[in-house]
Amino acid sequence: MTVALWCILIAFLLPYLCTYVAKISGGFRLKDNHDPRDFLDSLNGLGRRAYAAQLNGFEVTPAFAAAVIVAHLAGNAELVTIDVMAVLFITSRLLYIICYLVDWAILRSLVWLVGMGLIVGLFVVSA
Repeated sequence: MTVALWCILIAFLLPYLCTYVAKISGGFRLKDNHDPRDFLDSLNGLGRRAYAAQLNGFEVTPAFAAAVIVAHLAGNAELVTIDVMAVLFITSRLLYIICYLVDWAILRSLVWLVGMGLIVGLFVVSA
């Protein structure tokens, strides 16, 4: 498997990192597993931001996965280009999560824009 394809797996797992942060900051306990989403309404601050970052991760990951797969299938781009763009996307997602958790809203939006640009770029280099 290529680096870019491994990055798809990483992108699928990153939202669960945010889930963990949201749960531990929201006081989630294993005994609450009968209704594991009940505590979401009571989240604020860090927990609420972690949950929002989680949702954003679930929203953007399918587009990233599609872009990487299309880039591989089209065969028009150098593999190293696809791999570098995929690693940069994962890096942007990690920075996005950090920015969300520490509440750097403007920087978070800029990092999000970079990530979206990388997704579009994967399609462009495939053309």
